[in-house]
Amino acid sequence: MSASPKDILKQYWGYSQFRPLQEDIINAVLEGNDTLAILPTGGGKSICYQIPGMLKEGLTIVVSPLIALMKDQVQNLNKKGIKAIAIFSGMSYREIDIALDNCIYGNIKFLYVSPERLETEIFTERLKKMKVGLLAVDEAHCISQWGYDFRPSYLKIAECRKLLPNTPVIALTATATANVQKDITEKLTFKNTKHFQGSFERKNIGYVVRQVEDKFSKLKEILTKTKGTAIVYAATRRRTVEIVEYLKKNKFSSDYYHAGLEQQIRSQKQDDWVSNKTRIIVSTNAFGMGIDKPDVRTVIHVDVPESMEAYYQEAGRAGRDGQKSFAVLLYNISDKLNIEQKIKQHYPTYEEILQIYDSLGNYFKLAVGAGMGETFEFDISAFATNFKFSIQKIIIAVKLLEQQDLISASEAVYIPSRIKIIVDRQNLYNYQLRFPTYDPIIKLLLRTVPGVMDDYMTLKEYDAAKILNTHTNEIKKQLNYLKQVGILDYVASIDLPTVTFTQPRNFSKYLQLNKKFIESRKEIFEKQLRSMLNYAANKQLCRSKMILEYFGEEAERCGSCDICLELNKMNISELKFENLFNAIKENLLQKPIPLEALTLYISDYSKDNILAMLKWLTDNGQIACNEEKKFIWLH
Repeated sequence: MSASPKDILKQYWGYSQFRPLQEDIINAVLEGNDTLAILPTGGGKSICYQIPGMLKEGLTIVVSPLIALMKDQVQNLNKKGIKAIAIFSGMSYREIDIALDNCIYGNIKFLYVSPERLETEIFTERLKKMKVGLLAVDEAHCISQWGYDFRPSYLKIAECRKLLPNTPVIALTATATANVQKDITEKLTFKNTKHFQGSFERKNIGYVVRQVEDKFSKLKEILTKTKGTAIVYAATRRRTVEIVEYLKKNKFSSDYYHAGLEQQIRSQKQDDWVSNKTRIIVSTNAFGMGIDKPDVRTVIHVDVPESMEAYYQEAGRAGRDGQKSFAVLLYNISDKLNIEQKIKQHYPTYEEILQIYDSLGNYFKLAVGAGMGETFEFDISAFATNFKFSIQKIIIAVKLLEQQDLISASEAVYIPSRIKIIVDRQNLYNYQLRFPTYDPIIKLLLRTVPGVMDDYMTLKEYDAAKILNTHTNEIKKQLNYLKQVGILDYVASIDLPTVTFTQPRNFSKYLQLNKKFIESRKEIFEKQLRSMLNYAANKQLCRSKMILEYFGEEAERCGSCDICLELNKMNISELKFENLFNAIKENLLQKPIPLEALTLYISDYSKDNILAMLKWLTDNGQIACNEEKKFIWLH
């Protein structure tokens, strides 16, 4: 008797029940339907393709733009005894060649691949020989020009489908508006479409905005009142350090995390937080991908994120165990000014985009006509210093150049060095006899890196240097020489973001950038920032409802955000609150009015309701009482 989805769930994941929608999605895929699954952060998207992949014959190809997530997924599947590998930028041609061969002739069940790999000749030729049972597209919103993270390489997936005419597709994402969902199904040429959408509502999360001038003091107050693990998100690396210095002075167990730290330090900080040795991690948005810590009680943003999608995903790292948790955004007038400045000044002009493209070529020392398919580590801080561009403009320009299909960029992630001896044992032995200088390092590899003759294995140069009583740079030098003479293939570690040129470098004056597209991306950028600004400045609408309606979901007020709690105290409906709020505002904008007159002007509401609203407006800095004891509207 063949295994059922629940059998696989129990055997490999140890659960006896699926989360909402998971089983329906899995069954739709097993029936051969093209399936769109919109599941919120923490909703268990990966199981929706991994279990059908286990039950279907052949290989499941998973397209994902995030190297860190690919690495985590491959590692987790391998721990369960399920054969999985990943192919992404930064791997050598030979390494990719062997991996693809294993997908054809080996027993690999899951191949994770970055979207830019799909169009390479080596991939398309091997794909024709693979038995592919399922194609999974993760982060599927990247295929839509309306999406907040559009990547043109995702558009190549439709070409892959032509080589796999009988293979169903499952597209998954956590955040997609109605326009984006429509775009996904069209761009992926869906047939027999099944569409599943989980609610974006997180009933156990209380969304709160605190409008304060002194954010550090408010942070201290919140972390004192709320117990348990916390994440604090900040906009810059320097700010994460400053916040942790402040928290430590106030006796909070805390540490900072950002992509500029060395990999070993990042791993240690992350492990200490996951194991509860550190209570509070203060991070840029580099933190959180692939980390499923269920007991995060509080997520605090000390700076306003750039989109509702980003905020929802980061805030959604709270309370994955279903227990009561909080997502708090600290906001003040400076944030509003900063966002307005971002809209006006931080978006690069057409000319600046061309200048940044030229500067990238110069930075990587690429000749015109060269570089196609080459990957480079990208130290964005050093680049900004060298070429005098703001980091914000560089980030946006790189994304736009990626969307024009000139380059592709990956996030900062640590990929360890890999090594494989590529000659047989007899030739290797002969080389050791002829060149005794390299005998110690070859013996070390054979002794300490099992499997190095058969496949690419990870290597820590620092450990090798300690054993041979030499310096890490000397080990790297010897490995590079042995690579040069054809004894082994050595792929050095990567610990920074990368940039891959998907087209040969060109003179910027010959580039045909789509100005209309660039202008449309600017409009989307501004719209996203203004949506976050409206959320932060809002003082009358349920916050959960605002988030849900942004994603096209109808909702009632949540009853647990800061706005709803005030409404509950006032014993007033949301509609009544909004009408009373607007009535008081309309009157006070005309002239200052004393309390007695105000209650006469607004006769549809009880005096108790009006008094409660006036207190709320005063507490929230909307009104004040002048020397004549008249209320005035402040903002």
